[in-house]
Amino acid sequence: MSPFWREALLVAIAAIVAALAAGLILDVDWVLPVLATIATLFGLYQLRQLSRLSSWLDGPPGTPPPASGGAWDSIFTTLHRRARNSAKELAQMSLALERFRHAGQALPDGVVILDSNHAIEWLNATAESQLGLSLAKDVGFPITNLLREPDFVKYLGAGHYAEPLVLHPLRNSSRSLALQVVPYGAAQSLLLSRDITQLDRLESMRRDFVANVSHELKTPLTVVSGFLETLQDCLPELSAEETERYLSLASEQASRMQRLVEDLLTLSALETGSQVPPEERVGVDDLLAEVAEEARVLSDGCHVLVVDEANGISLLGSRKELRSALANLASNAVRYSPNGGTIRIGWESGADGGGALIVSDNGIGIASQHIPRLTERFYRVDRGRSRESGGTGLGLAIVNHALTRHQAVLKIDSQLGRGSAFMARFPPQRVVST
Repeated sequence: MSPFWREALLVAIAAIVAALAAGLILDVDWVLPVLATIATLFGLYQLRQLSRLSSWLDGPPGTPPPASGGAWDSIFTTLHRRARNSAKELAQMSLALERFRHAGQALPDGVVILDSNHAIEWLNATAESQLGLSLAKDVGFPITNLLREPDFVKYLGAGHYAEPLVLHPLRNSSRSLALQVVPYGAAQSLLLSRDITQLDRLESMRRDFVANVSHELKTPLTVVSGFLETLQDCLPELSAEETERYLSLASEQASRMQRLVEDLLTLSALETGSQVPPEERVGVDDLLAEVAEEARVLSDGCHVLVVDEANGISLLGSRKELRSALANLASNAVRYSPNGGTIRIGWESGADGGGALIVSDNGIGIASQHIPRLTERFYRVDRGRSRESGGTGLGLAIVNHALTRHQAVLKIDSQLGRGSAFMARFPPQRVVST
């Protein structure tokens, strides 16, 4: 029905009703059939509009509303506007949810959403990796059925979540995880997991460091204190030779403590990233000659010392730190090589333009299981022999940090009974040829 006829029908109905009310139409025999017909047509029109509305609502979202007029046009327009606004809000909510999921996946910590029964609703990739769970398979299952760690089950059931639980998973006891439950909403909760393996190792290293420093200082302090007490109590009774011997031994232990403190300060400066000294061109031949002379003095003629020249090669860096690194390697070779052994100090150029400072010997060598730990502070293959030779246990740690500041790496090759070779490899940008 066109808008014209629809409007005409409504006007006619209104006119007939008004005339009847005014008493202008006395013969109503023809009026009632006409009104019935008009009412039927109007009802059919309304049914048709309802059918069009139903078909439109069942159609794909975003379908334009059917053309209409009057009240139905307003209805169609209002519903279309509301549907469009709802679709927009739904799209915004979907986008926000997707952003939340992406943000959750990007978190460095593991996140697991649990319902009131501690069943998994969602988790990120970090939680999958740390806890051995699967987003595709484990959603809907209670987490205690999947993470069967007794300490965690007890922690989850206790309900006291103020402090995190430090867990060492049974499947990987070398790993340390900090787990904490955070309740939110009506009855949901978040399970947060953080890998603290490195922090745990650092804390262990700190404890070992304090224990080692205390032990290293305690021994010479005990010796010095004992000698001083002896001199204080028995000085009149001691001969000049005995007094001189006690003072010499006390001085030796004091020097040992001084070397330890100096090495600790050097290592601390390197580890805390103190400002790197201005770079300079360091002649490798001069460096080798200087360190070789110190090694000869330390050896006191007990070893054969060979120097392989660098033929004018220079290194860009701190002369003080490079000298410290090379001197530590050379002094270790002297201390841990038997009398009569051969020690080589030299330079080896690489095919890529880089090169290496090398200190090697043909001494007793080092077992393979010790090599990965040689650069740890206070790590010693033979503790008794190291102390007897005057070592502090910090030399290779200092070497490693000094080389790292020059983008160099320390390579160690050693075999028991065949000797050792320590190679400080420098990248091409650090090597300058004449």
